[in-house]
Amino acid sequence: MSKKYDKLAKNIVEELGGKENITDAYHCQTRLRFKVFNESKINVEKLEDLDGVAKYINNAGVQQVVIGTHVRDVFEEVEKNIDGQQHNNNDSEKKGIFSTIIDFISGSFQPIIPALSGAGMVKAVLALLVVFKVVSTDSQTYYMFNLFADGVFFFLPMILAFTVAQKLRSNPILAVSVAAMMMHPNWGALVSAGQPVNFFEIIPFTLTTYTGSVIPILIIIIVQSYVEKYLEKLIPKSVELVFVPMLTFLIMGTLAFSVLGPIGSILGGYLATFFTFLSVNASWVPAVLIGGLLPIMVMFGLHNGVAPLGVMQMSQLGYDSIFGPGALVSNIAQATASAVVAFRTKNKKVKQLAISGSITAFMGITEPVLYGVNLPKKYPLIASMIGGASGGLYAGLTNTHRFATGSSGIPAILLYIGNDTMKFFWNIIIALIISAVVTAIVTYILSFKFEKEEEITEIKTVILENTHMASPLSGTIMPLSEVADEAFASEALGKGFAVNPSVGEVYAPFDGKVVAVFPTKHAIGLVSDTGVEVLIHIGLNTVELNGKYFETLIETNDIISKGQLLVTFDKEKIEDAGYLTQVPVVITNTAQYDSIEVIKSGVITKGEDILVIKV
Repeated sequence: MSKKYDKLAKNIVEELGGKENITDAYHCQTRLRFKVFNESKINVEKLEDLDGVAKYINNAGVQQVVIGTHVRDVFEEVEKNIDGQQHNNNDSEKKGIFSTIIDFISGSFQPIIPALSGAGMVKAVLALLVVFKVVSTDSQTYYMFNLFADGVFFFLPMILAFTVAQKLRSNPILAVSVAAMMMHPNWGALVSAGQPVNFFEIIPFTLTTYTGSVIPILIIIIVQSYVEKYLEKLIPKSVELVFVPMLTFLIMGTLAFSVLGPIGSILGGYLATFFTFLSVNASWVPAVLIGGLLPIMVMFGLHNGVAPLGVMQMSQLGYDSIFGPGALVSNIAQATASAVVAFRTKNKKVKQLAISGSITAFMGITEPVLYGVNLPKKYPLIASMIGGASGGLYAGLTNTHRFATGSSGIPAILLYIGNDTMKFFWNIIIALIISAVVTAIVTYILSFKFEKEEEITEIKTVILENTHMASPLSGTIMPLSEVADEAFASEALGKGFAVNPSVGEVYAPFDGKVVAVFPTKHAIGLVSDTGVEVLIHIGLNTVELNGKYFETLIETNDIISKGQLLVTFDKEKIEDAGYLTQVPVVITNTAQYDSIEVIKSGVITKGEDILVIKV
């Protein structure tokens, strides 16, 4: 679907140790997630240096590659590069029990989040229609609207059975089939009748309704995974197709209704009691903790273990006050912090990232702004945690809760309409305002101490009709279209030219300033006194040399004069190492000019005029 991410996908797979090292691959809203055989084969530094990768995280044995909201497109290309393969992980490495639990819960609940979110928003729309008297509660439209949304929650055990079985690498269809037994209307009729049920007149089946439950199905499918695998070992392959399913149904059906389901129901009751206790006696605690600490939880993947508590609370009590309110105020706080950074920073790239990231965060997806702005700068992260905790405190003290599961962005405020009241809706709005205002004030105050006032070179109006730029190298001119790198050849980074260098020396093409020196020394960014922004990239894929064979004679923010030696490199050794030494020279602010024309061809000497830039 998105061929433009093919190269990025190939590079990600390669830096993870190749497709042979990958045992499992999937994605969430912003991250690619991998399981690998051998973590030592992962090249973390190169992975994080890839253009298109915001962050790499190793959490509980899951390799997380933060991409952004277009992660699905990247994943499509990743799947092609790993041939959709999944292996059984025979790695002998042992994970801690806490990491194992987090990994199991997140892997089981994450796949069902889109369905829960969609159903939640349908419920929110219905609540609005009722509030504004568009639909009456005794109409067939209301009845059908509820049916659209409640189907997911009613059959939640079946959906969860499928994802749990996938996580445990057992047969998901058999798991759903066992869950279907518990959802069968005939069992519901027996429960309603209230007459004791005794299997073979010996084994009592406890009369419990399992629709919409969570804990019972988790226990049942965990046990079923062991039963199923034992049967597969025990029964000959020739008759396995028939006898494994049959015996699984008989064994698990009996265990589910007699032992495991009732145990899960009892545990669910205790969980409901705990949730009720929190709501009555310490309603502020979850909202404050989630509101203040969610960014840290996200960084370590702990939110994946906490978020399902909201789903469980909703299945038991019909609402969520554990995770939803705190997550919403936290996300709005992060978005606000990023917006203030966009207002305060003088760095154009940071400003652009902060603006786009804050918009995305206001919609509920915070990873781009967390890893791109707030975490690197630190002070907006601190401010957002203070603001999130403040908003969470208000939401907690007012016992604010949502009536459906959904995203944690501005649209999610609709999920707080329910129980024929608007008070939770108004309370969450007040909590969001508190969170945003506190975050904005703290971020703004801290910015005076932590935000570096970077000097910006003004783009001055060019008095002459044409501006000339000299060649920074000696060698042979070649058009960008012939550069063996698609990003440069397509002029996606801007117009310009390339040089096959005859000497490993790069000189200043104009009077101006150094705005960027890459740590690997293979590329530099310059801006002229007249506002021409230039990227000089020495060689292709030479970032992999990590600075070897390069020497920079300047630093970021240095003032430079035309003809000044900036970088030296060992051309022969770079080529011997297997790299092309083509040097693309790109005008990165091409869009600000009417035309950029190369006026030379063939052999050129450094310092000769090579470009005419018309304004």
